[in-house]
Amino acid sequence: MIFLNSYETIYVLKPDVTESSNLSLVNYYKSLLKEKGATDIIVQHRGRRHLSYNIAQYYDGIYVQMNYKANGFLVSFLEKSMRFNENIIRYLTVKQHQLDSINIY
Repeated sequence: MIFLNSYETIYVLKPDVTESSNLSLVNYYKSLLKEKGATDIIVQHRGRRHLSYNIAQYYDGIYVQMNYKANGFLVSFLEKSMRFNENIIRYLTVKQHQLDSINIY
């Protein structure tokens, strides 16, 4: 049995990306995760938001959040794919800690 960690990846799209391009990107990454063995995939569209600072002359961006369970190799593969996508201006993956495994006294 392979142990899978919980991850959250948020990526920011350029504000001029069309809705159809946004949906095709979501479907692409969702199928990529499934194909590579990720489970419990949840995708949430966070919508267009103002950026705290300009990124490549953009004042706002379209946020998409993905939560899933996978191994570290899949995360690096996913981030490499996002690095070469011209519509994505930022991405961040965070490992989620399980609350039941943390001892609180």
